Amino acid sequence: MEQKLSVVAIRLVEDRPLLSEEKIQSPQDAVRILGEYLCQLDRECLCVINLRSDGKPVNCNFVSMGAVNESMAHPRELYQSCILANATSMILLHNHPSGNLSPSTEDTMITDRMLKLGDLIGIPLVDHIIVGDKNKQYFSFREKQLMDYEKPRYEKDYYNLDFKETLVAEDHELGVAKDEKACEESGRRRRSR
Repeated sequence: MEQKLSVVAIRLVEDRPLLSEEKIQSPQDAVRILGEYLCQLDRECLCVINLRSDGKPVNCNFVSMGAVNESMAHPRELYQSCILANATSMILLHNHPSGNLSPSTEDTMITDRMLKLGDLIGIPLVDHIIVGDKNKQYFSFREKQLMDYEKPRYEKDYYNLDFKETLVAEDHELGVAKDEKACEESGRRRRSR
């Protein structure tokens, strides 16, 4: 029995244009460009606007079309087009067909996750905007100052990395300890210096 491993390719395919070369510098800019379209939908739709470093949109990806009161998406889907488009930042934009612009628990949770992941991946979330009420109003997490969080501190010295178990193979030439106990003891001594 011959086993085969399929080779696949992921490509970014352009669709009809919705965005302009206009820079997006405020929630009003994003709402003006895409909000009217989203407000015409009868169910929630979540999209990502991928931005270049100068704030001009690269493209827009409609990630999730949901139900009347919810739209599900995970960071893996939200970041897919960002990475393929070489975006330097992103904006999340979705509609609330009910017209109630208050963020749901899920809206808040995905914003929190995307803020933290954006910092880690290097494609920051600029804003998460909710549109509704025939595009007359919107809710911006950035304008409400809800996007500040304690940024993670990354270790610069590998001796200070604290893993529960050894993650790399032993390297006797570098003098790495032979077993976990010796490695832990060695790490404690180095950190106390």
